[in-house]
Amino acid sequence: MVFSVMKLDLLPLCACAALLLGPLTGCKRTPPANVAAMVNNRSITTTELEKTYNSQFPASQEGSSEDQVMMQKLELLRNMIDSEIMLQRAEKLGLLASDADVQTKLNEFKAPYTKEEFDRVLANRKMTLEDLKSQIRKELSIQKLINKEITSHITITDADVANFYTVNKASFNLAEPQIHMAQILVTPLPDPNVHNLKNSKAQNDTEAKQKIQDIAARLKQGEDFTMLAQNYSEDPNTAANGGDMGFIPESALEKANAELRKLVASLPPGGVSPVIHTQEGYRILKVISKEPAGQRELTDPRVQQNIRETLLNRKDQLLKAAYYEVARNEAKVANYFAKNVLDNASKTK
Repeated sequence: MVFSVMKLDLLPLCACAALLLGPLTGCKRTPPANVAAMVNNRSITTTELEKTYNSQFPASQEGSSEDQVMMQKLELLRNMIDSEIMLQRAEKLGLLASDADVQTKLNEFKAPYTKEEFDRVLANRKMTLEDLKSQIRKELSIQKLINKEITSHITITDADVANFYTVNKASFNLAEPQIHMAQILVTPLPDPNVHNLKNSKAQNDTEAKQKIQDIAARLKQGEDFTMLAQNYSEDPNTAANGGDMGFIPESALEKANAELRKLVASLPPGGVSPVIHTQEGYRILKVISKEPAGQRELTDPRVQQNIRETLLNRKDQLLKAAYYEVARNEAKVANYFAKNVLDNASKTK
């Protein structure tokens, strides 16, 4: 089970707030009591924001300033606004997840834990079972929306594959044996350059351990490695591509530590590693394929599959980004919390 965690390094407050405000329709009037934001006349309450914040940031960060906390809440609220926009779209199209869908996913989440362990995880996150069910329903509904509106409409033709191969033919000529790998990385120090789909960033080593363990449990339940990497990986270079690291020469692996090299060598194509603790944080590696030296031809089914997956991921990421932007533009949003941050900053001058 993975819970979204968001944080960026502190930027100048007014500049950051301006970026996160979004449309401020109606913000000139006095904000309604206990309302952090309005999305198409549906409220996100301050109580909901605080509750979500406490679940996302269960452990107070030593040395965190009030400005840093407010920055976290601004980002969190922006994510909640985006989710509410998408949920309303899913609702309008009749794509809300059913009770059966929610229960199935809940059972998957609970499977790796004993009842006591699961209850402890919820308690640590300051969540109730109903809170978790609500979160699952929202995420499943949004996933159904994206699948219907975007993923199902993406087509990669044979011509697309051939054109990609022609342009990138040199990259399929392997000078030495290589291993095609992907990874999911979780770090104890949040990086402002990380932009995974869930804006999920562990804030310390404890959160990093819990997050990577939750991801490992979901992989054991059969969830897709690529989607989990896109949603939660904290590697700024590979998260958007589903963790794909490309082809790594054997000579590069030889320069890594001996244990890591042995582990990668022991994994078959399609194999996924256990959690690995490295200097950067915690990793889970996947071996996609192992390739001998020489030119790989377009007739090779693995080449075609690799190209199709690459093109599909690129198109999927592009269309998701565009879809979210259009949805924001079409929604009527009033971010009272962000407006209040600006007002309070002005009063201190």
